[in-house]
Amino acid sequence: MNRKASFIDHVATLASGILFGFGLAWSTMIRPESVLAFLTFQDFGLLLVLGSAVGLNLLVFQIFPRIRKQALLGGAFQQRPFTLDRQSLTGGVLFGLGWGICGICPGPALAGLGAGNADLLIALASIFAGAGAHGLWADRQNKKAA
Repeated sequence: MNRKASFIDHVATLASGILFGFGLAWSTMIRPESVLAFLTFQDFGLLLVLGSAVGLNLLVFQIFPRIRKQALLGGAFQQRPFTLDRQSLTGGVLFGLGWGICGICPGPALAGLGAGNADLLIALASIFAGAGAHGLWADRQNKKAA
């Protein structure tokens, strides 16, 4: 029984990822020039994508857990705690600045790479380098606190 549930979870995850990638490609969010046109108020087409993402996030993380006892595939809903602190704000600002400068977000970069845009390898390498640097910095901070 557990093996079957695990297989179904993997299939659902794969199907969700394919649907997400297809949606990003269809909305042209995998093209940095489309994102930059949106961020510079030249094209508001991605506003529908943003609104859909916010609505779906509200539905899945706020409303479903209140009306259902367990997730659709039987697992328990997990709480996603968040505290607004200096680290969160700094990370959000850095993420937003990077996105605004180059027009590339991690999810659309992976989807764009899958669509054949090899130029996004540079952005993905930078994203991984930044994440790695943050991991090293966080490890140092944790060692200092201990």
